[in-house]
Amino acid sequence: MLRQVADGVLIHESEWVQSNAVVVDGPAGVLLIDPGILEDELACLAKDLSDSGRTVAVGFSTHPHWDHMIWHKAFGDARRYSTERCATTAHERLSGDLSAIAKAVGIPEEVPLDLLGRITGLPADASQIPWDGPVVRILEHQAHAPGHAALLIERGGVLVAGDMLSDVLVPLLDLRDAEDPIEDHLAALRMFEGIAGEVEVLVPGHGSVGDAAALRARIDQDRAYVEELRDGRDPSDARIGPSAKTGWVRGAHERQVAQLAQNGDRA
Repeated sequence: MLRQVADGVLIHESEWVQSNAVVVDGPAGVLLIDPGILEDELACLAKDLSDSGRTVAVGFSTHPHWDHMIWHKAFGDARRYSTERCATTAHERLSGDLSAIAKAVGIPEEVPLDLLGRITGLPADASQIPWDGPVVRILEHQAHAPGHAALLIERGGVLVAGDMLSDVLVPLLDLRDAEDPIEDHLAALRMFEGIAGEVEVLVPGHGSVGDAAALRARIDQDRAYVEELRDGRDPSDARIGPSAKTGWVRGAHERQVAQLAQNGDRA
């Protein structure tokens, strides 16, 4: 079910890791950001849009991970954008047999694959999403995944953070492509800090919607986690503690600690 979080901005939450699809109203259709995740949830989102008289004008993927590049035929054939680097990475990773790729990376069988990753990269200097709705600024950074983009919807001060600033996931570093994943993540947090005064609503890719105070608290929490990783300390973070809302996050944390140690040994 669509839920309004700001004037002209709605979200649809999936049961799969509390994934948030974002809908932004425009005069000739909506901007649909990171729709997901499972077939029945996508069909539900499409029905909610149709029942409310909305059509999809533009799509956007915040980064090249499969759960942020899903699409459903019921959304229509709107142009789907991303940053240039995101699109390049997505096309490289998804070339070949999609069914085999899906099995290898653990995509659930209930996820439709036929339109996965069909995104067009915007020019590297693009600062806004090209559409006739409210201004949506592109805040590209290299934390978490190549060409990751957060989006700032200027009307209402809504920050769509992609896979950053979650209350259920610890920072998951880009250990596959980045030369300095820790510094990339810290740089992204500094970027968020720089625009925090413009933000009234925070919508993470996974987890709970927050306000301006939640944004600042999550920046601080994520920075503490990343700095503790950098300094070789065991993070004291509730998201990987006994009361964590998402149990597998502890395993993801342990894997990236091991990978960082391995990378350090190689260096």
